[in-house]
Amino acid sequence: MKRKYSIAVVQLNLNDSPTNNLAKCKDWVIKAANQGAEVICLPELYSSHYFCQSEDVDNFDLAEPLYSTSFLAFSELAKKLGVVIIVPFFEKRMAGIYHNSAYIIDTDGTEAGLYRKMHIPDDPHFYEKFYFTPGDLGFKTIPTKKGKIGTLICWDQWYPEAARMTALQGAEVLFYPTAIGWHPGEKAEFGTNQHGAWMNVMKGHAVANGIYVAAANRIGLEKYLPNTQGIEFWGASFIAGPQGEILAQASHDKEEILMAEVNLDLQDNVRQNWPFFRDRRIDFYGDITKRAIDK
Repeated sequence: MKRKYSIAVVQLNLNDSPTNNLAKCKDWVIKAANQGAEVICLPELYSSHYFCQSEDVDNFDLAEPLYSTSFLAFSELAKKLGVVIIVPFFEKRMAGIYHNSAYIIDTDGTEAGLYRKMHIPDDPHFYEKFYFTPGDLGFKTIPTKKGKIGTLICWDQWYPEAARMTALQGAEVLFYPTAIGWHPGEKAEFGTNQHGAWMNVMKGHAVANGIYVAAANRIGLEKYLPNTQGIEFWGASFIAGPQGEILAQASHDKEEILMAEVNLDLQDNVRQNWPFFRDRRIDFYGDITKRAIDK
């Protein structure tokens, strides 16, 4: 395996139909590959608008069984381009069981791994618990022909345990496909702090684990429900290095490809000089598995 490889996150407006979104995302993956990207990540739930703004059983029609439309399309593309593609999608496991999932498709078009979102939010206009069963595959590092990839999804971003569990399995980079934004009525008062917290927590994961972190968000105001203000997705996708340094940063409102280099020699050096893994007191962390530590 090479000691250096290029990664990319694609930031897009995804307000259209599944057919159009699939064609659009394929085009952008091709653009990223042509720019030299070897591992490419799309935003969360790439194939539709962010339907979790409401609880509507008709939205389950957007889900797809494993190894159907999305897998077939991006498997063929990964093999043709010789790249790894992270494809977040709405998975229909069976009637009544649905997941917010992501394929990790290797350079030969095979499935390197599957991740199912572990932490499921339930907030105003982010009603994901109505749609998604919590993931049951755990936190995993996926070996690919380009590198060892960790994939978490959106709400997983806020949990240091998820980043740590993935990093401890040897991940070199954590990818976070994302759909997060502002409630327009709150943006003026809370928007700066909300966006700052989102970046800061993931930069913290990068530092605490000596790992590269890449977040792929969507953009645009998605206001498809009557009598609501919708969600203004804040974009601002980014890639951070193993000391939390920003290597690439997107705008709040433009479709973009962000690229950066994963340098494993640099990662080794950072972890040797800041040996956080060495000094972990695992003999005293047992209570972390409790909901609360009651006295």
